[in-house]
Amino acid sequence: MELSDVIATRRSIRKFTPGDISADTVRLLLDAARLAPSGSNLQPSRFIVVQSSAAKEALGRFTPYKFIVQAAVIFVCCADLTAITSRETRIGELLQEGAFDGVDIDMSDPSATSPIMDAQAVKAYLSMNAAIAIEHIVLKAVDLGLGSCWLGRFDRDKVKEFLELDESIHPVVLLPVGYPDQSPKARPRFPLDKLVLKTI
Repeated sequence: MELSDVIATRRSIRKFTPGDISADTVRLLLDAARLAPSGSNLQPSRFIVVQSSAAKEALGRFTPYKFIVQAAVIFVCCADLTAITSRETRIGELLQEGAFDGVDIDMSDPSATSPIMDAQAVKAYLSMNAAIAIEHIVLKAVDLGLGSCWLGRFDRDKVKEFLELDESIHPVVLLPVGYPDQSPKARPRFPLDKLVLKTI
């Protein structure tokens, strides 16, 4: 499907037909996430692939959105908070690969490579980067004839406990994916002139 069509036809899907999706399809979705950009190439996104009925039922207890159990797969999309510690290494790799060759950028300022951020800022920054990868899955799902729905309202502590996640792994979003059993209309969107504050 052409990218503009993927973007235009994407909908939040909250009803799924019964049935599984193949391991190859799951791999294609995850590979789309793997190819997503991230700040300083930190690549903080981590995923738990939930396909068993028992595990989906368990996740359904930690969110008001009970429909997730109908999905073929639920991606528990996370950010690895330790990724921030590799920033200098990742920037070194980018320098070695010539990512900044001929680019007007001042790399002599220490704050450019090691900005000072508290724990909450780090979590927000890495979650933002994970969100880019998550949206890659969302768009690839549409391309493959699948649907999904971002879910941010869930008990993160209970999800972490159930999945036995390390303290450094922060769940960002639950993303159910499957074959749609609905065709929602396009939702209202603001006109561009509301989005663009000014052109200078």
